[in-house]
Amino acid sequence: MGKLKVGIIGCGSIAQKRHLIEYEANNQVEIAAVCDINEQRAYEVANEYKAKAYFDYKELLTNEDLDAISVCLPNYLHAEVTIASLNSGKHVLCEKPMATSKEEAEAMILAAEENGKKLMIAHNQRFVASHQRAKKLIEAGEIGKVYSFRTTFGHGGPEGWSIDGKGSWFFRKDEAFIGAMGDLGVHKSDLIRYILGKEVLEVGAMVETNAKEDTTVDDNAVCILKMEGGIIGTLTASWAYSPAADNSTVIYGEKGIIRLEDDPNYSLILQYQNGETVNYELAKIQSNEAGGQTTTHVIDQFVDAIKNNTSPPVPGEEGYKSLKVILAALESKKTKTIVQL
Repeated sequence: MGKLKVGIIGCGSIAQKRHLIEYEANNQVEIAAVCDINEQRAYEVANEYKAKAYFDYKELLTNEDLDAISVCLPNYLHAEVTIASLNSGKHVLCEKPMATSKEEAEAMILAAEENGKKLMIAHNQRFVASHQRAKKLIEAGEIGKVYSFRTTFGHGGPEGWSIDGKGSWFFRKDEAFIGAMGDLGVHKSDLIRYILGKEVLEVGAMVETNAKEDTTVDDNAVCILKMEGGIIGTLTASWAYSPAADNSTVIYGEKGIIRLEDDPNYSLILQYQNGETVNYELAKIQSNEAGGQTTTHVIDQFVDAIKNNTSPPVPGEEGYKSLKVILAALESKKTKTIVQL
């Protein structure tokens, strides 16, 4: 197999600051086409990466002989464009959250199966060095039985990240469907499932819109999760952490505590019950801040899965399980009950 020919549908910030950069850095990939309804944006990106510009994704899928597609669109389009891409014979890397409903997610997974193509969801927190090390430490029994956890992801809001600023689709409910929970919280539901190797059984949540004006999507959420084995913990997502972001996780076990991305100098700190502390200097977690680490490893993992014909590390089924936690949080907010998955 020669170089993979890929197309990127949606040329906003996540495409420009993650997907395109990482595809270009991978010597097994050729960026052949890009698409955006903003014609100027499509032309600018196409010129930068020497690709062909499209303004209608259906034309791109029809006219281009591609191996794979990155779907970097507003949430409400993820399912539609992913399914169309799979049906046209392309492998798909879809941004998170993978869909806006269980029905959409199931249809995406089915389309991948029926077409014999790979579907991967861009949950990049699995590939952070500290998170991978923590998973190994827990599996090795370093902190014994896990009792509890807290995991959080918050920053000042998408207006500081999105290419459209305050006018971004992130704030329009008909396009986003969900706010901070879909932008940030779903990363953490995926992460805690990955690190602990356990599924979420019950979800209770307080979900509010109290920090941003002129929007009805959530911008602050605090969730309580019960997982297999009786592990309980909290998951928080916020667009109101300013000026400093928080992307940390702490795992509490019978023999000690693991702190992840909770210290400016050490990506992982292991505190044993006997008072001993081990500090790990590992590769930094990716950041949107100027000068921050931006390599997510998502693209390389996706490309390797295609080239080696292996299952992607975050297939549609995994993305669906993480999405269901967030959907359950919304249901909990609506019904004021603990929701069982």
